[in-house]
Amino acid sequence: MGRTGRDRTCYRKIRYSPLPSQKRFHDSEARFKGFSGPIGSGKSQALCQEAIRLSYLNPGRLGLLGAPTYPMLRDATQATLFEILDGDKIPYDYNKADNVLVMRDSRARILFRSMDEYERLRGTNLAWFGLDELTYTPEGAWLRMEGRLRDPKAKKLCGFGVWTPKGFDWVYRRFMANRVEGYETILAKPFENRFLLEQVPDFYDRLKSSYEGTFYAQEVLGQYLNIDAGLVYKAFSREENVAAAAANPRAPLYWALDFNVDPMSSVVAQIEGGRVRVLDEIVLRHATTEEACAAFHARFAQQAGGLIVYGDASGNHLQTTGTTDYEIIQRFFQDLCYSRVEYRVPKRNPLVRERVNLVNSLLKSASGEIRMTVDPRCKELIQDFEQVSYKADSAQIDKERDRRRTHLSDALGYLVWQECRPDLQIGERNFPIL
Repeated sequence: MGRTGRDRTCYRKIRYSPLPSQKRFHDSEARFKGFSGPIGSGKSQALCQEAIRLSYLNPGRLGLLGAPTYPMLRDATQATLFEILDGDKIPYDYNKADNVLVMRDSRARILFRSMDEYERLRGTNLAWFGLDELTYTPEGAWLRMEGRLRDPKAKKLCGFGVWTPKGFDWVYRRFMANRVEGYETILAKPFENRFLLEQVPDFYDRLKSSYEGTFYAQEVLGQYLNIDAGLVYKAFSREENVAAAAANPRAPLYWALDFNVDPMSSVVAQIEGGRVRVLDEIVLRHATTEEACAAFHARFAQQAGGLIVYGDASGNHLQTTGTTDYEIIQRFFQDLCYSRVEYRVPKRNPLVRERVNLVNSLLKSASGEIRMTVDPRCKELIQDFEQVSYKADSAQIDKERDRRRTHLSDALGYLVWQECRPDLQIGERNFPIL
């Protein structure tokens, strides 16, 4: 039976034992939250349970449940919601003509809408909204919903979505890579749904025999992959290679640059005990080499351990000013009286294939050893590792698909090639640049 508390919020007991990831999703206090998980992780259940919860937390107010298309809305989202309501004997009235449901306990209303017609939702004030299969929904639909989340009488404003990963799309960028303030994403683990396995024990085994390896990793394991082309840095894993790192003030800083005007990109790292720790990245739009130096100086004061500069061989080419990039760097640090600055720059760049293979082996070797970690603040470098791919049916890295990609991973590659390649011989690293 339902009841009403002193704050006029309606309460009703529901039979629901959420999985650990579902519970984290419901417990999240973020204004905008997402639930990312593989097939069978309970996404639709989490979506509908959250919709019911917010309907009780916002008595008399309007919410919205949406899906990419009307058939998906009708056959999946609504079917799950009605199954929960009927199973727990939660009273409601459904107007099929208007596609609106009214919760009798709280008098809250739920609009059911297809997101392929989201422009029709202008002017609708919402207390909450939830979108199913978000990766198949246009980004404009989500933004339109954000603008509608403005009911001044709502007790709990919230927008949420659930999805299975579909590559590095707008959902990945907004909820994970370039997370907006006020967003939180819960990642469901594969094989977590014990209820499904109790009913269909061979569910995942059958999918494994039916799905191609990469598609299986995306749909069943819930991984974010570029399934359209071969990834360059296949050894990278956020779980294993992303870790917070602080600079050791007694060890030298390694600064590696990729001389690209837009963006001018560089990474800062340290290597200790044969392990590479990437501490930070510097990405500047339409910047000069001198501006990159100033940005580095602003973040890192002089280190007791000194500074070592790396980069590609093109930095030795003369600019229109008659100087090279490395001459500009050297002059900058001389003017600031930096001590112990070294330059380890090759006369010619290594083969791309060999440089990439070395980076992959540091990320995770064939024996499972991890010798490279990246600080979470290095968002662009992490996106490089996750998104840089080869051109279709080619061994060439695709630099045209996204102009922001490849620069940081290239810079890091020049650094590790100088320091970590197994056949490194004494005297090979230091080349004159002036």
